Amino acid sequence: MVTAPVGVSGAVFLLPVQLSLLGVPSPAVTPTNLLFNVVSGPGALARYHREGGLGGPLTRLLIAGTLPGVVAGAVIRVFAVPGPSVFRVLVGLLLLPLGLWLCARTLRPRHHPSGQPSTRFITALALAVGTVGGVYGIGGGSILGPILVGRGMPVAQVAPAALASTFLTSATGAATYAALSRTAPGDIAPDWSLGLTCGLGGLAGGYLGAVLQPRLPETALRLTLGLLATALAALYLLQTLT
Repeated sequence: MVTAPVGVSGAVFLLPVQLSLLGVPSPAVTPTNLLFNVVSGPGALARYHREGGLGGPLTRLLIAGTLPGVVAGAVIRVFAVPGPSVFRVLVGLLLLPLGLWLCARTLRPRHHPSGQPSTRFITALALAVGTVGGVYGIGGGSILGPILVGRGMPVAQVAPAALASTFLTSATGAATYAALSRTAPGDIAPDWSLGLTCGLGGLAGGYLGAVLQPRLPETALRLTLGLLATALAALYLLQTLT
């Protein structure tokens, strides 16, 4: 409910819970998180579709980049990937300054905002984020959102597109892991009961979050996105120290 208005699925916050508290083995934690996105995504997407927020060039650009990226990421995850601690450090170091910067820009906006990112930049960013999502089981909205909004795009435009790409990317990634589980050894298949149970909660929460978004001012949405990125970065960096 908190993350859907700004285009974040919430899976990125569930990943440390699954690793540290629930003991989901690696790399099975990745398709489990992707399964959460598949089950939880339609709630928010249905609401955004009713309001006309889906479709458009941004959605198509993000999907064109993230879909091939997630397949590549799944293959990398199964056969040659650094451990989850490396991922936490990298995401923390990326999101901490990004979140703080977005909060600062929201509280003290510029008189002349920068132009929106180019088509080439968006596609390249989506490809990179899709690959990371395939490796670590995050939807990508937690990275796409702060960068695109920080580059001058409105949250109301970014959020539906980011969630749509997250949903399709996660479905593709989960299917890729299912295929790889038949040919590669180890814990590769998702934890179906955990992914489905968490996903049902996300389904309801995502719909409620999408209902709330049009009632929230742009400043509040941008600040929420910045705070979420900062909080996630702090959580991941603290986990690497414990």
